[in-house]
Amino acid sequence: MTDQAQTKNPPKRSRTVARVAAVQALFQCEQGGENAETVINQFQRHRLGSSQEDGFEEGYVPDADFRLFGLIVKGATLSQDRIDEALVGALPANWPLARLDPVLRALLRAALWEMGEDTPARVVINEYLDVAHGFFAGDEARLVNGVLDAISKNGGASKETASRNEPDAG
Repeated sequence: MTDQAQTKNPPKRSRTVARVAAVQALFQCEQGGENAETVINQFQRHRLGSSQEDGFEEGYVPDADFRLFGLIVKGATLSQDRIDEALVGALPANWPLARLDPVLRALLRAALWEMGEDTPARVVINEYLDVAHGFFAGDEARLVNGVLDAISKNGGASKETASRNEPDAG
């Protein structure tokens, strides 16, 4: 298969793999204090690829949809204040955002950014539940499901909410 054909019709799982990589990149941004562009470039140079010999166990993310990966990382980073506000509203009062595991926080931020980009909520919830199961063995997936479901029902991560919170241009 040619490179051009792969770009036009990437493997179906490439979007899920991009979401996994985006969660890892958002975690790296937060923990390392690095900006999104730097982390995206590092991932594209050193971790994203389609080599048959390289896999998740070696720290590589094969077959990822590069475009989706970059959009999620940039978007979630740029929209982090709005996303965090929605998360705080959906979490129990005795469970502040800072108390969440940093990987779980990154996962929820990625999911909420996608939800605000017209990706159907059911798709976002299903995809990020799968991602949560890949990272966690406990009740974290239930938390992801509950938070994303609650936010999708009240529209807390929509573009309209974001535009209402932005200052007028005129």
